[in-house]
Amino acid sequence: MPKSKSIYRLVVTASAVALVSFTGNAASATETSAFFDAALCKPPYSVASATEIYDAAEKLAKPDMSSLGAAIYKIPQQIGRDGFETDEVFFANSAVGVLIKGERADDLAKAYGLKPETSDLMGTSSKGYALELPADQQPPEGLAGPGKVSIVAREGSALEGKTLLACEFVPAGF
Repeated sequence: MPKSKSIYRLVVTASAVALVSFTGNAASATETSAFFDAALCKPPYSVASATEIYDAAEKLAKPDMSSLGAAIYKIPQQIGRDGFETDEVFFANSAVGVLIKGERADDLAKAYGLKPETSDLMGTSSKGYALELPADQQPPEGLAGPGKVSIVAREGSALEGKTLLACEFVPAGF
């Protein structure tokens, strides 16, 4: 494996370590619905599962690294749940999720019990909602630093008519 790909893989895997769970292979449309589960922080996290979700995305597509400071994988089949559809998996510094078609933050908040965020992340989000996971689903103390893992839904001009639904580590104070 070329050195640059190894470093990239390490960074993405390390960023997602406490944020995702995925079991099984990523070969079929049914199995890729696990990306949606990951965006909803289901099931709880492990180092092995973070690596598996990254590997699953790599098997389906190569990342577009040109926007949002994230890796966006356009997967070959549409996945959805509860009336929300996507074919894009999103990995960023401290989040993994999906880009839902349309500006649907309000609908996602209603469907998943998310509450308005108290920060707009320095203007990057025009509308945002979050739901902190219960204590028994948070990563062990010291693994992720001060903050909590939450399910988030965000809209903003950088998303170009899409809505981010993600499982994200939210630093304390945001």
